[in-house]
Amino acid sequence: MPDTLADSSSDVPTPDSPDRPTWDIFCRVIDNYGDLGVCLRLARDLAQRGAQVRLWSDDLSPLSWMQPTPVEGLACLPWTDSARAAPGDVVVETFGCDLPDTFVAAMAARAVKPAWINLEYLSAESYVERSHGLKSPQFSGPGAGLEKRFFYPGFNERTGGLLREPGLIEAADAHVACGAAAWLAARGWAPAPGERVLSLFAYPQAPLAAFLEALGPDWLLLLCPGTPQQDVPPLLRDGQRAIALPHLSQADYDRLLWSCDLNLVRGEDSFVRAQWAGRPMLWQIYFQEDGAHGPKLEAFLARAMADAPAPLRVRWEALSRAWNGLAPWTPEAAEALRELADAAAHARAWRAELAAMPDLTARLQAFAGLSSGA
Repeated sequence: MPDTLADSSSDVPTPDSPDRPTWDIFCRVIDNYGDLGVCLRLARDLAQRGAQVRLWSDDLSPLSWMQPTPVEGLACLPWTDSARAAPGDVVVETFGCDLPDTFVAAMAARAVKPAWINLEYLSAESYVERSHGLKSPQFSGPGAGLEKRFFYPGFNERTGGLLREPGLIEAADAHVACGAAAWLAARGWAPAPGERVLSLFAYPQAPLAAFLEALGPDWLLLLCPGTPQQDVPPLLRDGQRAIALPHLSQADYDRLLWSCDLNLVRGEDSFVRAQWAGRPMLWQIYFQEDGAHGPKLEAFLARAMADAPAPLRVRWEALSRAWNGLAPWTPEAAEALRELADAAAHARAWRAELAAMPDLTARLQAFAGLSSGA
């Protein structure tokens, strides 16, 4: 397989190494790039563990900044080119994206059927444990005779875990100990004396004015691409300033999270990476018209804050609900933003609890019937 990030549509890489399993990962870009971000991290992690990986997507353009350099063993290819590809050993259908019929038919025609896995969205809700590992035999259509299985990421041993490449936590801690201030300064993002730093990655629904009022002075806000880059500057209070950031590679976005005193994140990919950063983190959950985001947030808070000191849990739950428009801004919510020492200690403890469990890639390899070193 070519060791390239994106390959010419005239030459679809074919699995060519019987001792290196081939993974096909399919992803559609809907309204944000978070799904593609998750898929890229998974694909890269599998490749770096020795697999041959093809990532198929209907929009590869964000990869120019997410992963600007080639990754050995990883080819990122246009979705439509999968019609001419021979399926690999494992096929991952991410977030219910529905595989092309031609590819499914080719899967069914293989003498040794590939493992077909539907990778679902992350949640701490109870249905995840019940649904993880369920099978869906295909009795008709192009995939007749195949069996699809459902893989649910999650926060305990009864789920699929979280994406975490080897050495991630050690790299984060080394960056904090030796290079965070210099890394920010080298990019022109250094805080002034006495300033704390936060990264802000948010959906348009974020209650920015209320947040900035509660935040208080002496903060540098590093604004990730999106509507807050236009919306935040006119709303800044005395003692607050903001810098609009360019699109960052996934590696540099991780370094940004490691460098900040507080990280505001959204969706799934940045949400997981902020937890591995071991810094205080405020999550804006993806808004859903039917209100399903409310129970999803509560399930995560119940899990993540279960062992937190009671005052911290009360403050942080109030802040999380207010930031997501699920409750009014209260004194407790504002206090959470001004009392970050306890939140920082809890973030490290929560990270250690999560890191004690096997990571998602290792679990997915085992789920597919492959060793964690494959």
